[in-house]
Amino acid sequence: MNGSATNPPDAGPARRDPDVLVLGAGIAGLFCAYFLRRGGASVTVLDRGPVGGPQTCSSGNTGFVGTQGAAPLAEPGVLAQGLRWLASSRSPFSVKPRPSAELASWLWQFRRRCNEADARACFGLLLEMKRRSLDILREVCAEPDLAGSFLMPGMVVAFKTAQGFDKACRSVPQAVARGVPLRVLGTAELRELEPDTDFDISGALFNAEGAALRVPEFVLAFAAMLADLGVEIVGDAEVTGFGVAGSRIERVRTAHGDFAPGEVVVATGAWSARCARLLGVRLLLQAAKGYAITVPAPPAGPRLPVLLSEGKVALMPLGDRLRFGGTLELAGLDTSVAQRRVDGIVATVRSYLPGLEISPTRQVWSGLRPCTPDSLPFLGRVTRYQNLSLACGHGYIGMGLAPVGGRMIAQVLAGEQPEMDLAPFRADRFGRA
Repeated sequence: MNGSATNPPDAGPARRDPDVLVLGAGIAGLFCAYFLRRGGASVTVLDRGPVGGPQTCSSGNTGFVGTQGAAPLAEPGVLAQGLRWLASSRSPFSVKPRPSAELASWLWQFRRRCNEADARACFGLLLEMKRRSLDILREVCAEPDLAGSFLMPGMVVAFKTAQGFDKACRSVPQAVARGVPLRVLGTAELRELEPDTDFDISGALFNAEGAALRVPEFVLAFAAMLADLGVEIVGDAEVTGFGVAGSRIERVRTAHGDFAPGEVVVATGAWSARCARLLGVRLLLQAAKGYAITVPAPPAGPRLPVLLSEGKVALMPLGDRLRFGGTLELAGLDTSVAQRRVDGIVATVRSYLPGLEISPTRQVWSGLRPCTPDSLPFLGRVTRYQNLSLACGHGYIGMGLAPVGGRMIAQVLAGEQPEMDLAPFRADRFGRA
């Protein structure tokens, strides 16, 4: 992106004037458009690439949703573990050293939130968002065109070490009390759930609300449904600048011409900080690169989604394919594939499932997750502008947070009270936006 918000607002003819212009056609932007359109607004969605294309996290990840995985990145003990991981080229977490004030600020705020109180508060908020989003997905995916892209078979959470399994078992009663249907699996139960797969683990849990979206199939079908509802979706329309008059955005300049919307929603994922910077808005957001490796389904592959807990790797069966994804690499907007990271994910899978025959025929994808220091997304209006809202920063669990985030954006723009307090999600919570 280039350009700035200082260009005169009346330079050149506006191409269209929708009620709301949503920037970003990933899962977050599409759910904003869905609820805005249902509320009666005319909506146009723009994306820098093709809708559902490989540039979006919504296209290549494991698609996990449901109530599993609501823990924030910043937890007690994470810093010490992270330092040990940095010494390994195959670790699930890494930071690419580079001179960056934004990265330094992000890491400082992340460090501040690695405590029990903040982690507990963020977990509660993320869990509530995931629960509400799961309800939305059940409703939306009841539509025939979407039904096949939503799966809820439950999820196995596997623990390699006895220490990790014991700690998880102690947390089960608290999780159940908060509405997460976790239970400890005995050896016979695990064998019944996964009769063909041999695990080399200390134990496992089962979450009956483990669910997933088939991607990119869901994104493409959902976008088609929105088009049928009257939402205009424009791909390959990168934003190049804004025209501002006072405290209002009057124009949005793109490769497909100018738009003159009533409201603007920034939902551009890992590019949201760069997009907001064109408007003089600072977002403490880092792109976290992750990988997904898709192989032909092996004979002894799992039937259910599986989370390899300590290894931070997710396995997603996709019929005749098996996808496993992981790694969180703070490397800026770099989507290049590091073979050592791919090798690290494969090695982790083999350590948990030693009998799995992983084909050398592989499709490797890398994408950027937009992460905030506290793992909570940015949602709601930006005080500097009368008609600018944010729906970004959903991190590595964006598929499971975006649905309710989109509904809350629609509630705000309609002048309604949002269903959750937006104060914890405000853009300036780390300092001046």
